[in-house]
Amino acid sequence: MPISTIAGAGLDTTGTGTGALLVPSGTTAQRPASAVIGMQRWNTTIGGMEVYIGTGSTGWQTIASTAYTVDYLVVAGGGGGGSGGGGGGAGGLVTSSGLSVSPGTSYTITIGAGGPGATGATTTSGSNGTNSLLSTVTTAIGGGAGGSNSTGTNGLSGGSGGGGGLSGVTSVGGSGTVGQGNAGGNGIVSQPYPTGGGGGAGAAGGNAVSSTSGAGGIGISSSYSGSATFYAGGGGGGAYLQGTPAGTPSAGGSGGGGTGSVTGTGASGTANTGGGGGGGAYNNSAQVGGAGGSGIVIIRYAGSVQRATGGTVTITGGYVIHTFTSSGTYTA
Repeated sequence: MPISTIAGAGLDTTGTGTGALLVPSGTTAQRPASAVIGMQRWNTTIGGMEVYIGTGSTGWQTIASTAYTVDYLVVAGGGGGGSGGGGGGAGGLVTSSGLSVSPGTSYTITIGAGGPGATGATTTSGSNGTNSLLSTVTTAIGGGAGGSNSTGTNGLSGGSGGGGGLSGVTSVGGSGTVGQGNAGGNGIVSQPYPTGGGGGAGAAGGNAVSSTSGAGGIGISSSYSGSATFYAGGGGGGAYLQGTPAGTPSAGGSGGGGTGSVTGTGASGTANTGGGGGGGAYNNSAQVGGAGGSGIVIIRYAGSVQRATGGTVTITGGYVIHTFTSSGTYTA
């Protein structure tokens, strides 16, 4: 029969070899306010036994736990658009399910920044986005920058490749990373020198056609956030305003890709989507490529009880969701 006066605790001695000790249980938030060294309890938040070893050490320490599986989405920062040039490539996108994690294990989360767009009458492309990381589990590669206005300025390679820029010869889009994104589109040599769109996670950037610059490649839709959302769209190519006919810019891809410009500055990729920046117009004055959008990391696991810490936590649709829009730590 029970021999403890602690609510929820007891010792079953009714059967030889089949008895059991029932320890108190509760969430992390329900830990005793005045803990004593040696206290043990079942933590329902982490799904494991823990013991109090003193404030001078690590406080509560897990001594037995149950591993569980998570799904994750990791998107890198998008590439910057070119100046008088191609759209920036989307940040690389990596998604997976069924990763086994152990309670108490920490995973460092790094959110990649979007690359700046090229500025002014430059022959230099924009800048690539930076990588996003889920600890040592996976790395999403930053998007490639769009090419700018120069003879033969090509888009740069990355998670998805940047679009080819405004050029006196055919400009080529940068290549994407296998499993993370697609190549940027090509520009055309003839006036008005339309440019290529940046590649997206779901499709390559559009090639320039006639006087129209290529559209940004579409991204990929994911419901890991709790609702269907597109990520990692490429930036649209910018246009050339001088000469007859004038060039026509193009839209960014679904998933945060910035629109190309006919007036100077390309639109920036949307923050926390990994969208590429739109290409800036070439008009001999204010020509600026749009910046790439920053990345994002989402981790989810089935259930309605929070087991881990880190990021912004929501519970919906049968999942607990940890969303990181800035760098941090996921502790399983």
